[in-house]
Amino acid sequence: MDQAVELVIRNKYKKLTELLIEKKKTITTMESCTSGQVASLITDTEGSSAIIKGAFITYSNEAKIMQGVPARVIEEFGVYSLQTAAEMAKCCRNTFGADIGIGVTGSFGNVDPNNEDSIPGEVFFAVDTVEGTNCFHEHVSSQDSRLGYKLVMADKIADVIIDYIK
Repeated sequence: MDQAVELVIRNKYKKLTELLIEKKKTITTMESCTSGQVASLITDTEGSSAIIKGAFITYSNEAKIMQGVPARVIEEFGVYSLQTAAEMAKCCRNTFGADIGIGVTGSFGNVDPNNEDSIPGEVFFAVDTVEGTNCFHEHVSSQDSRLGYKLVMADKIADVIIDYIK
């Protein structure tokens, strides 16, 4: 990923975090394929401790279940699904009592040998608030690095959150 593009994404997260602080909205994440990248970008801004309640990195199915995602959802719909992303968002928001919960699950550059529903580049994410849960399905094109994949997804997620809190 081009350094200029990465800087644009980082600046977007600075704006997002400052907006969350201004609006006094708290946020949390349960991330799988993004491995905490969204939470990390939020906490890069001074004062983020006022709005981030905590975060989970739940790379394995077992970790998702341990944090409250119903095993039946993963069994019925697959770990890579809108339904699982929605449960991830709900679970983390409820655990931390946050205003906004983000759930992200998917597969980036390779097939996951532990999950037969893995399609490289297919990512599902959800945003859960008191108003309800909105789910999204994205296809991430091939990137040069794992960080590139994470930043592309983080950028898409930021756009959704910014639209919500404006």
